[in-house]
Parts: sequence; C-alpha cells; structure tokens
Amino acid sequence: MPLIGRCPRSIATALAMVLVVLGSTARGAIAIASAQTVARPVRVGLLSPVGSTEYAAAADAFRQGLRDRGYVEGKNLTIEYRWAAGKPERLPAFAVELVRLGVDVIVAHGLAATLAAKQATTTTPIVIVATFDPIRAGLVPSLARPAGNVTGLAYPESLDELSGKWIELLIELVPKLSRLAVLTNADNPSHGKRLKDIEAAGRRLRLDISSVEMRQLDLEKALTSLGQQKASALILVADPLFTNQRQRLAAFAIGKRWPSVYAYRELPEAGGLLSYGPSLAAYFRHAGLYVDKILKGARPADLPIEQPTTFELVINVRTAHAIGLTIPPSLLRRADQVLE
Repeated sequence: MPLIGRCPRSIATALAMVLVVLGSTARGAIAIASAQTVARPVRVGLLSPVGSTEYAAAADAFRQGLRDRGYVEGKNLTIEYRWAAGKPERLPAFAVELVRLGVDVIVAHGLAATLAAKQATTTTPIVIVATFDPIRAGLVPSLARPAGNVTGLAYPESLDELSGKWIELLIELVPKLSRLAVLTNADNPSHGKRLKDIEAAGRRLRLDISSVEMRQLDLEKALTSLGQQKASALILVADPLFTNQRQRLAAFAIGKRWPSVYAYRELPEAGGLLSYGPSLAAYFRHAGLYVDKILKGARPADLPIEQPTTFELVINVRTAHAIGLTIPPSLLRRADQVLE
C-alpha cells in the first residue's frame, strides 16, 4: 500500500497542496524567465563625429523613427550613444567599444564614423546615415546590392547638380557675383570629388572658384585663409565638422558680409544665409526603418542603400538683412522655410 495511502487524510491533503504549490512556482519561474528572454531590450549603437548638443534634433528624429516602429527607449530599446564631439580621432575606439558591448546594430553618421565602424566589425550590421560615396570609399560594391554588413542612407551621388543649384541661388541673390570661396575638410576623402563638382559648375556659370581646406584643429587658420580670398560668397561642402562649427562659420560669413550656403538647414538656423539639400532629420528618422528591418531578420546585404530624392530650401531673412541683401520675392516663395 503506497505511503500516501496510509497517511491520515489531513497529511495527504497537505502533501497534495505542497505539490500543487511547487508545480505552480516552477511554472511561474519558467514563464518569468521566458518573458525576460523575449523582453530583452534591443541595443543600438549610434556613432557620430559631432556632439550631442549640436545634433540633438537629429537624435530626436532617430528616436522618433524607432518609436514609429514600436521601439521605445527605456522600455524595449537601449541606445548606446557615442558622440565624438568634433574629435573624429575618437571614432575608432568608440566603434570597437560598441562592438564589445554586443549592440545589435550600429548606426554610423558620416563617412568617418562609417569607416571606423567597418574597421571594427565585419559582422555587426551597420546602418549608414548621410555618408558620402560609399562605393568610392570601398564600403560597398554597389548601392543596389551592398553586400557585407553595410546598408542605409548615402548622400546623393548627384552632388554636381546640387553644386550647380547652390551657385544659381547665390547668383540670384548677388547677380554680379564673379568669385566665390569654397571650404572643404582636408580629412574627408570625398571632398576632393565634391570640390571638382563645384568647380565644374562654376565654370559652366563663368565663376572663379577659390578653395580652402580645413583640418580638425585649424579652424582659425582656415578662417584667416578664407578672409584673404577675393570672394563675395561662401559654399561650405557638407561635413559633420562644419555642422559642428556652424555658429562660428555663420558668424564669419556675416562678418565678411558674404552670403553662405550649405547642404543642411543647420547652417541658416545658426545664422548662415541659406541651405539647399536633403533633410538631416529625415535621414535619421528613416534610419529607424533600416534598424527595424535588420532587427526583424533582414540582412544588410539584401537592403539597397537609398539616396534622398527630395531637397529643402531654407532661408534666413535676418541674416540677409544683416549683410545688406534683399531676398527676391520669387526666391522666398520657393523656400520650404523662411527664418525671420
């Protein structure tokens, strides 16, 4: 006769209750463990050569792009921010750190950050944002079929068309414009091609182009050299370094009474005259879609690299007044935003 059968009814009942409790506890523990496994926040690394303050709007747009797809920071999403704050030499170490942390995806802003991320890993997916010439830089063999672990959003290849548009806008503002200065980043490998595009556009429009290269720690030296140019307008070739220094560059142009043009709206918002180009915030928000696809199992190699097809014109009327320019009404009507 089994032992439990010889026990008094009260003891048998107690033992049965203990077994029920133990079984429930075990099932609960398994359920909790399973829930914790499922609910592990995804971890995304954001690698940028600029500072968090300068790019707060872009970071907000990136978070919004992820929220649009159900990822909420602090709940099911952890973002590991690595801002180089204008010191691109810090990017390689930051990229290695993100890989060691085991992030699911690295979002790399700009060419320098992308190159650092690519050097740090060939397996962790990399989503590029506003990166110049990923093919020329050796990052991918093709935009349509990027291969490897890199995909995302590149700067438009048709920059020569943008260059022509920048110059046309400057001529519309200064009809007698004959010479303009161009500032490039000596450490950006794509800027040589960008400068050639601008020079070609200048020749078509019969303008003399003078260029000045700026290095990371040589802002004042670059401004001194710019000031010696016999120019009457300024083009800043898009680069995170210039975005980081946009207040100083805008103030310099105002001091010279030069109209200044940039690809991104961050310049006129900081006091430059105008911008014409893709929206940086739109870049970052759209990056959230790439991150979502990768987290759901897509391979970067199967996700074509996109380029923006829409551009925005932003004009700062206050700056125009400060440098003695009157913006033609026809140009104001074409603007996507007028800062007054």
